[in-house]
Amino acid sequence: MEKPTAKPNCPNFSSGPCAKRPGWSFENLAGAFLGRSHRATGGKAKLKEVIDLHRSTLGIPDDYRIAIVAGSDTGAVEMTLWSVLGERGVDVMAWEVFGSDWLTDVVNQLKITDVRQFKVDFGQIPDLSQIDTDRDIVFTWNGTTSGVRIPNHDWIGDNRKGLTICDATSAVFAYDVDWKKLDVITWSWQKVLGGEAAHGMLVLSPRAVERLTTFKPDRALPKTYRMTSKGELNEGLFKGETINTPSLLAVEDCLDALRWVESLGGWKGTESRSKQNLAVIENWVQKTDWVDFLPEREDIRSRTSICLKITDPWFAAFDEDTQRALIKDFVKILEKENVAFDIAGHAKAAPGIRVWGGATVESSDLEALCPWMDWAYAELKTSKA
Repeated sequence: MEKPTAKPNCPNFSSGPCAKRPGWSFENLAGAFLGRSHRATGGKAKLKEVIDLHRSTLGIPDDYRIAIVAGSDTGAVEMTLWSVLGERGVDVMAWEVFGSDWLTDVVNQLKITDVRQFKVDFGQIPDLSQIDTDRDIVFTWNGTTSGVRIPNHDWIGDNRKGLTICDATSAVFAYDVDWKKLDVITWSWQKVLGGEAAHGMLVLSPRAVERLTTFKPDRALPKTYRMTSKGELNEGLFKGETINTPSLLAVEDCLDALRWVESLGGWKGTESRSKQNLAVIENWVQKTDWVDFLPEREDIRSRTSICLKITDPWFAAFDEDTQRALIKDFVKILEKENVAFDIAGHAKAAPGIRVWGGATVESSDLEALCPWMDWAYAELKTSKA
C-alpha cells in the first residue's frame, strides 16, 4: 500500500491527558499567579474565575455549587461516594473500566449492602429502563475506555428520591447536559479542555447539598473528602478555597482553555467540534473493511473517546495476548512516523484502537490520520506474514 504523505499537524490523540487547544503555547500562561499562596487574594481570584467560567461556558444552573478538588476526576468521584452513599440502596452501572472501579469501591470498600449491579461487556450498555431512580445511582456518562455513552437522559426520573452521581469526565463540553437530571457531576481538566492532570471538578445540586448536610455516613472521611463541618456545608470550597494546594500553573492553563471555549460560544461550540471529529472517523470506518466501532449501537457511540475494534479475520485468529502485542506494533509504526501517539486501547479493555475526538483535536488532523492507519495496518500484516 502506498505510504501517505500528508501528516496531522498535531499527532496527539491521547484519551487523557488530551491534546492542547489549537494555538496553545507556554506564552499563554504568562499571567499565572506563581510563587504565591493560593489563599492570597490573587490566588483565590484565579480559582474563583475557573469556577465562574465553568458555570458560564457549560450553562450550569445558579443553584448548583461548583468546586475544584484534589485527585482529578477520580478524586471528585471518590469524595462523593464516601460522603453521600449509605442513606439508601444504590444502583451501580459499569460498562467500562472506571465504572467497574466505582462498583468495586461501593461494594468492597464502602461495603454498602443494598447494591444492585448492572455490569455488561465492553461495547454494550445496560438496560437503562431497569434503573430505579428512587435509589442512588452511580454511572459514567461516557466510558472513556469502552467508547460507550448514555444515549439520553430520559431514563432519569424528574421526581426521583435518590441521587444521580455521574462521572462525566469525557462528556462535559462534548454533550448537551441536562443538569436538572444530575445531582453530582464530576470531571477533570485533562479531557475535553486539554488541561493538566491532578485537578477535579465537582458540581452539586441542591438535593446533593441536602444529603451532605443531613446524612452522616458511618465511616471516617479523609481530610480531602470532607465537604461539611458540624453538619454545615463548607461554603468556601465552592468559592475557590480548595481543601489542598492546587497548582496555580495548571489553574492558568485551565483558564486559557476555558477562554478558548468561551470564544467558541461555550459548550455548543465544543460539542460541534466533537461531532465533526466523530463524523470523520465514521466516514472512514464506513469504507474500511478491517475496522469497526467497539460500541454495538450507533446511539451509544462516544464522540470523544472513539474506540475501535479490528474485524479482520487475520487478526481475530490470534489469541488475546497476541492481539495486544499486534496493537502495540501497530501503534509503534504510527509513532515512528510521528503521525499518531497513544492510540492503543486501554490496557484493561478489549484489544483495539482508541482515538480521542474531543474539541481540542482538529478534524483536519483526523482526516490526515485515517489513511495512515490503513497504511500502518497493511504494514503490520506484511511484517507478520
